[in-house]
Amino acid sequence: MNVKKLEEYKKDLKKLSKKYRTLAEDMEVVKKVLFVNPKDRPPFSFRIDNLGIDTCVIKVKKIASKSFKGKGVNLGFRLIYAHFEKENKIILIELYHKSKKVIEDKERIISNFK
Repeated sequence: MNVKKLEEYKKDLKKLSKKYRTLAEDMEVVKKVLFVNPKDRPPFSFRIDNLGIDTCVIKVKKIASKSFKGKGVNLGFRLIYAHFEKENKIILIELYHKSKKVIEDKERIISNFK
């Protein structure tokens, strides 16, 4: 599985890593899970439809961090990624903390995959 990162995603990760020191390590664990099963798996992840693009875009809802120290996934992060099954490729689009942002940046998704 080939994993690429948008520049915006890299900025998201860098900004969040300043507050949540274990986030980069946590995301490596998430990537390993995506290698095994990159498709959506409700209730943990689901496909984002109605974007007007052909790409399969998935939102992962339940990403815990070691930085939370036992507080669970209720304080978790959200990851948005595109899955290209035929090319065996994943592109990481957006990462945000669920308390800081309510919904994914649809403009970012559409502008990168239209």
